[in-house]
Amino acid sequence: MTTTSAAPSTTSPLAHSDNGVAADLPALLHVPGWCGDRDVFDALLSRNPGRRAVSVDLPGHGDSADPVTGGGDFGYAEVLDALVATIDHLGLDRVVPVALSHAGWAAIDLRERLGADRVPGVVLLDWMVLGTPPGFADALSGLQSPAWSDVRAGLFGMWTSGLDVPGLHEYVASMGTYGQPHWSRAGREIAARFGDCPVPLAALQPCPTLHVYAQPGDDAVLAAQRDFASSHPWFEVVRLDARSHFPMFEVPDRMAEVIETFASRLGC
Repeated sequence: MTTTSAAPSTTSPLAHSDNGVAADLPALLHVPGWCGDRDVFDALLSRNPGRRAVSVDLPGHGDSADPVTGGGDFGYAEVLDALVATIDHLGLDRVVPVALSHAGWAAIDLRERLGADRVPGVVLLDWMVLGTPPGFADALSGLQSPAWSDVRAGLFGMWTSGLDVPGLHEYVASMGTYGQPHWSRAGREIAARFGDCPVPLAALQPCPTLHVYAQPGDDAVLAAQRDFASSHPWFEVVRLDARSHFPMFEVPDRMAEVIETFASRLGC
């Protein structure tokens, strides 16, 4: 039975859902991207019967409190502090971050902060692991401009157009409840991290890393990742048979299976 907990103060752990499994295995810590809540992972948590699985709301998102008194500004540094506090609060000796989209930077930060013993591997979901595509920097800049809502609408359309997946549409609609401060912050923080490190995998090596994604369906994108894997054996990639950027709404069984297969190789 999945339990939930909300964080009532800035010093409390993040609001989280927990499948309650007690197992001597690294736990899965599911982290959503900016302007999205932890319920994106609900289908995955229910498919980990033999391993503890937790999902969280980012600071200032969902049921989690703002990390700054009075709702002030924050960024990846505060996200990292809150994730570490949650891990310690839950008594998770070893964790495998399962990070959606640009929460990948938070997974990288966790590995660096806690080290290989406590973070033996990382799962990245639907991310730009080898760098950003053309036009992406302009979109991030647009989220910080007066035209931010138009940019957001364009993203929503890209994520949902032509897809008859009710859960996907509901989740993207919920992302629309976040306004200009959140989306502008997301654009700023993501742009800064890619500016510092254009290729995320360069910040992780040689950490065991799995990238699970569905889109883009361009075979050249998959081939580039496989080429990287051929010379970096700590990295692996799996492209799912799904049509959206949120494949957990389409193929949750397959997604959970791929993640568990990877995690099982990390040992106890």
